[in-house]
Amino acid sequence: MNPIHALQEQPLGRVRELKIEGFLRKIVIFKDLSAKSIHLIANRIQTLTIKKGVQVICEDEVAKGVFFIHSGAVKLTKQDENGNEIIVCMKQKGDVFAEACLFSKTSQLYPATATMLQDGQLFFLDKMELEKGLHEYPDLAVQMIEYMSDALREMTSTLRDVALLDVYAKTVKTLERLGNKFNTSTSRWNIEIPLTIQEFATVVGTSRESVSRVFSKLKKEGIIDMKSRKIIILDMCKLCTLMNPAY
Repeated sequence: MNPIHALQEQPLGRVRELKIEGFLRKIVIFKDLSAKSIHLIANRIQTLTIKKGVQVICEDEVAKGVFFIHSGAVKLTKQDENGNEIIVCMKQKGDVFAEACLFSKTSQLYPATATMLQDGQLFFLDKMELEKGLHEYPDLAVQMIEYMSDALREMTSTLRDVALLDVYAKTVKTLERLGNKFNTSTSRWNIEIPLTIQEFATVVGTSRESVSRVFSKLKKEGIIDMKSRKIIILDMCKLCTLMNPAY
């Protein structure tokens, strides 16, 4: 069941508006908008509180809008011809997803399934409302293009690693990339990545067994640990030196 329909929107109030406005100002695509513009957008947002494991949207479902992650984490997945799940990318607090549906003349469907990796809160903005905002505020359109360009660049880099590196190298590179993404402080120790080994293997594009062998080696070296369906980077600095000796 789609959480947009299943969950009741929280009551509108000034406290809620201020919370949303403050959050929107921290998102790169809204950072140059005036206070008035931010206020107008905040009034159009629905707040969704969703539990871990719940599907937010499904691949090939009719696209209704764009999501902003206020808290928690989300994985975007596609299925291969055998029904196996492939993790395309992961999103966390401050990220946007489902933006690919904007201004599409050929497809009105979501290109991937989004599932909560952690309990969290999402802000949902109707597609038509956001497209209207992009027309009204040229600065917003420029920021959205830059955001999508950065996301495409990151995905291209990830695909290059998956295609060209061996299992050890792409496992280490992926750990480093996700460690930087999910590090919520300035600390370089005990960074939690909310993925199982099987899920991580689909990100890397290899088998669970191959990843497990690399993880066993890294665990013996005191670099990572696995607990409660999470991967924990114990020493990010040491991890980074594996592929970058000059780090």
